Amino acid sequence: MNKKIFSSVNLFIRSLIFSTYSLTTMALYSFVCLAALPFPLHYRHGLIRAYMRVYFYVLKVVCRIDYRVEGLENIPKDRNGIIMCKHQSTWETFFLPLYFHAPAALAKRELGWIPFFGWGLAVSEPIFIDRKNKSTAMQQIIEKGRKCLEQGRWIMIFPEGTRVPYGKVGQYKLGGARLAATTGYPVIPVAHNAGKFWPRRKFIKQPGTITVVIGPLIESQGREPDEILSLTKNWIEDTMTRI
Repeated sequence: MNKKIFSSVNLFIRSLIFSTYSLTTMALYSFVCLAALPFPLHYRHGLIRAYMRVYFYVLKVVCRIDYRVEGLENIPKDRNGIIMCKHQSTWETFFLPLYFHAPAALAKRELGWIPFFGWGLAVSEPIFIDRKNKSTAMQQIIEKGRKCLEQGRWIMIFPEGTRVPYGKVGQYKLGGARLAATTGYPVIPVAHNAGKFWPRRKFIKQPGTITVVIGPLIESQGREPDEILSLTKNWIEDTMTRI
């Protein structure tokens, strides 16, 4: 069956409709999230997941972007750990909370100041880091990360630090691997090709099906951060060549 081809004008209109929907509903829903602050964290994350499910449905209908997931069986039901995910797009930051229990995203403190989006992020209780204070940044990650892990939450980290164009490899940083080595919690690597359809810093989105692959746990006990990072990077980038 031939893939349907959309004109540039058609794609622009679809992307405009979705962006309008996204900005409008995110602004409105941020007030719902703020109103939920007195409620337990799992309730607030439930609200966020409900919004994300509708969000992805609209993305599929309007922009014709769908997704499929491989490796769901690799997510343990009796353990949590550190998610280390390829970072290409905004898409994966919305996707991961759908499949991992109350994940705490590692984020710059300044993101919490952004109207609407930052409010919703703050309600999810991420790990805000003051990156201007480089001397204590790693200490903040370990102390706050350990607390979240001991509460049974997953930690969500993008080891490349910033969004990297589809087909490129960024510089993997040691923060997540150091957290894993220090706390003894495992790493679960995630690869995907969302940047092919929702490119960074691009307005127009391309129709297609995003492939997400969740890898097997990488145990951290008895391993140095460099080894953990190397194993994680190799799995992610090897998987990227396949998808």
